Amino acid sequence: MDAAKLSSIKEHFPSLISSLAPNTVGKWGKMNAQQMLEHVADFFKISTKKITMPFVSSPEHLEKLRTFLYSDKEFRENTKAPVLPDEPFALRNQSMQGSVEELKKEIIDFILLFETEKGLMTQHPVFGDLNFEE
Repeated sequence: MDAAKLSSIKEHFPSLISSLAPNTVGKWGKMNAQQMLEHVADFFKISTKKITMPFVSSPEHLEKLRTFLYSDKEFRENTKAPVLPDEPFALRNQSMQGSVEELKKEIIDFILLFETEKGLMTQHPVFGDLNFEE
């Protein structure tokens, strides 16, 4: 991953989202800003194997899903992740800043793991085995 993308993930994204009010509602979906931030932190935890979820995609759809992943296409409005409940998880951090700090930690752990274990692949519950770049 080039340095600009890595910097954007590590520095720019947490800074941008921390400027939102915790209860800011998205244009679609059910999560507020703080719930979405914790959701993103969870998927970094999946990438570092701190959380495991079952693989839910059928093999015949995997190529199409991965093509979407590599594209610049946006998710359709109200796309529901098949591994998540209908309602957002309860907040685990008492403040937006706590959720931002959690995300920053998970991003650092993600980068360190993949720097330490070159070529590591971890399983995403929808897109299958992914490497650092993916």
